[in-house]
Amino acid sequence: MAATIRTEPGDMRIDLRNAIDAPPVAPASDRSSIMPEDPVDRMVHAALGSLHGGFSPMGLAEAWFDWMIHLSVSPGRIAQIGVETCADMTDLASRAAGMALAEGHCSPCEHSLPQDKRFRAPDWRQWPFALFAESHLASERAWMRMTENVHGATGHHLRMLRFVGRQALDLVAPSNHPMTNPEVLKATVATGGMNLMRGAAFAQTDLARLLRHERPDAAAAYTPGETVAMAPGKVVHRTHLAEIIQYAPTTAKTHREPIVIVPAWIMKYYILDLSPANSLVKHLVDEGFTVFMISWRNPAPEDRNLGLDDYRTDGVLPAFAAARAITGSASVHAVGYCLGGTLLAMTAAALAQDGDDTLKTLTLLAAQTDFNEAGELGLFIDESQLAVLDDMMAERGVLEASQMAGTFHMLRSNDLIWSRLIRRYLMGEPEATTDIIAWSGDATRLPYRMHSEYLRWFYLGNDLAEGRVRLDGKQVSLEDIRKPIFAVGTEWDYVAPWRSVFKIHQLTGADVTFALTNGGHNQGIVSQPGRKDRHFRLLTTRAADRRPDPDAWARTAELHSGSWWPAWFAWLATHAGPYEAPPPLGRADAGFPAREDAPGTYVHG
Repeated sequence: MAATIRTEPGDMRIDLRNAIDAPPVAPASDRSSIMPEDPVDRMVHAALGSLHGGFSPMGLAEAWFDWMIHLSVSPGRIAQIGVETCADMTDLASRAAGMALAEGHCSPCEHSLPQDKRFRAPDWRQWPFALFAESHLASERAWMRMTENVHGATGHHLRMLRFVGRQALDLVAPSNHPMTNPEVLKATVATGGMNLMRGAAFAQTDLARLLRHERPDAAAAYTPGETVAMAPGKVVHRTHLAEIIQYAPTTAKTHREPIVIVPAWIMKYYILDLSPANSLVKHLVDEGFTVFMISWRNPAPEDRNLGLDDYRTDGVLPAFAAARAITGSASVHAVGYCLGGTLLAMTAAALAQDGDDTLKTLTLLAAQTDFNEAGELGLFIDESQLAVLDDMMAERGVLEASQMAGTFHMLRSNDLIWSRLIRRYLMGEPEATTDIIAWSGDATRLPYRMHSEYLRWFYLGNDLAEGRVRLDGKQVSLEDIRKPIFAVGTEWDYVAPWRSVFKIHQLTGADVTFALTNGGHNQGIVSQPGRKDRHFRLLTTRAADRRPDPDAWARTAELHSGSWWPAWFAWLATHAGPYEAPPPLGRADAGFPAREDAPGTYVHG
């Protein structure tokens, strides 16, 4: 596939990036929605977005009205909600009376969702704390009923209201307040209130650190190149957007065909090269693979007009070119994680359309290609929300890392916000930080144009799955992909739900080997061999086979204990060609000299 790789910071493309009035390019599905608007309107929208934490109050008001007006003309549904809620309240009253009279026990966790860990401690089974917890859970169920199955209301609006209601209810949960949390009360009595004193000191320290824009001390101990991202290698190519890292071999012979990893640029690449024990890169190298990794640059406001396709032409294609030139292989095995996998699927479709055989296989890790079931991350993606985000980013040029991190934290507020605040500020416990937790705080910015295209092309328009994305002036189709695919979904993924990831079966004409592992978006992928808490299902669907239903697939696929990594390594080995002497680190005569040591410079930006 013909592509121009531009690497010098003074070329025309950089100049075009700095044309700050150039609007993002919309896909064919919607060309009018992000054209320039009145500067006063933009300023007002940006101010509203900043005031509401990046969310659109207009969009929420629209959802509220849609729900209210349709519920008000649904007397049957109102009656059903009333009957079910009254039954719930009667059961709650019966439980409360039984506990009060007989000093009995109750287990609130029996009535909570499987992922809800707030009320699992034994202290929550005692009166009156069990009643506090049961009442709160009953309120959550009531709100769920009220925002489900409302005839005529838009499903997107109902999901939005459920999410907002859950956030509000989480705020007033009895676990979040010292006088209604038995664990906090017990610790306060046992320590004479020292837990609260320590928590106040932690809060003061954290506030000062936040104002100075510093990472927590514990997280700062995980520094790329020193304690994480330690796999030996060299930067062999650099563009404005990407450093290409080639890792040093650890075996006497390696497979001839290299692995090229395309990580997401929403966070930094070293999620796949954390500590040596859980580094996917190290395990791949130890298995005899030559591995290349893209380390993305953290964009600045002057990069505001970088688009999605720039990440392909200035990152993915240069990585392919470097890997082929250094190893002498005609083809590569490409691996994409999260958004990097979505970009890789786009690239694979464009290559397939041109008859380019650069790709030998395709591996997609927790990567969506169809966004109709995008999960909670897509709850607020509508025109109202995008208008606010576009206007906020037009003022700044980038989406700040803290705002992106805050959005992800809200998706799992109990685990990532409230439980942390309880442990640190009410229980007075010092924060324990692991390599993956420290990595999650090392967030990146997103360019204005790319972010707008990302939300519009994928979440709003689902243009990739429906064949409306154009690259190099040509419409690309995932159906053109015929290379073998290995795809991984994770059972508890709130970013890329596994059933959404599974749709790669329906979108391509390839053999698809699908692995479904327990864990979430990060922990399910970083799943090194030896972990006793891991299992996965695995099954291959041939191109000629009927496309499977995800739930039927899950019932059929064989269950394995342990990590999915060895199964993937074995799959790669069957496709990666014979063993031979390892290639050199870099190849100056081909234009890819070995530069500084891995992890390079972009990871520190």
